[in-house]
Amino acid sequence: MSLVIFGYGYSSWHFVRMQGARYAPVLATVRSPERAARLSSADCQVVAFGETIDERIGPAIDDARYLLVSAPPEESGDPVLAKFEPRIAQSNIQRLVYLSTVGVYGDHGGAWIDETTPCDPSNARSRWRLAAEDAWLALGARMGKPAHVLRLSGIYGPGRNALANLRAGTARRIIKPGQVFNRIHVEDIARAVAACFDSAIPGRVWNVTDDEPAAPQDVVTGAAQLLGVEPPPEIAFEDAELSPMARSFYGECKRVSNRAMREELGVKLAYPTWREAIRALHESGEGR
Repeated sequence: MSLVIFGYGYSSWHFVRMQGARYAPVLATVRSPERAARLSSADCQVVAFGETIDERIGPAIDDARYLLVSAPPEESGDPVLAKFEPRIAQSNIQRLVYLSTVGVYGDHGGAWIDETTPCDPSNARSRWRLAAEDAWLALGARMGKPAHVLRLSGIYGPGRNALANLRAGTARRIIKPGQVFNRIHVEDIARAVAACFDSAIPGRVWNVTDDEPAAPQDVVTGAAQLLGVEPPPEIAFEDAELSPMARSFYGECKRVSNRAMREELGVKLAYPTWREAIRALHESGEGR
């Protein structure tokens, strides 16, 4: 068994930590040779895929049985496919997983949606994502191998959560009436990726998200209660100073169903809602 990962970021790093031994050896990419040298370990050989393209990537693809793509697309298209599509197509890879985002659905006014809901991306980044999804699904179809697209909701976990933000002084309670977001703990992303690698189910799109969409201010308040501190003051959305990217997140509101992931892919969530996750993170020392 062997695994190649394009884009060794937060989610894929945690996948290797939690599940990587089952698919070893593992080779993963980051943009720079310097970062690759810092991140390489006995569990994962990390190489450069950016302005410099490490010569070990091609042979690793030839030897791989599993491919996980966590690298973001660009306006010009998917960078992995641009460089390696012919080699991947001719490889012995048996399963492909592409990490995408629920942002491809666009805004649905707070309504419940699932994988049958038409996508209506509201920004360029999500349009690039949707195009990349289609390209990876098409490649899997040509190869005759399952290619799975995981549409992730808001990612959090160790070091990236409301507890840590409160301790760092960066947490804010921004109030936009009716606004809710789904979330997904990084451990549950790892479970979903492993389920795709282990299953003989034909490739398709899956929403990878928790059971309960919630208002962002509720999560901050709950985390503050666990820490025994006062939550930050409420800020009206209209008065909040937000980056264009952060503001775009608040421009979309939907409730994302995970029924297919649970019932068809068979993923049992470690953290069905933010409440269980925040308690577990607190017990592990987060935010202290």
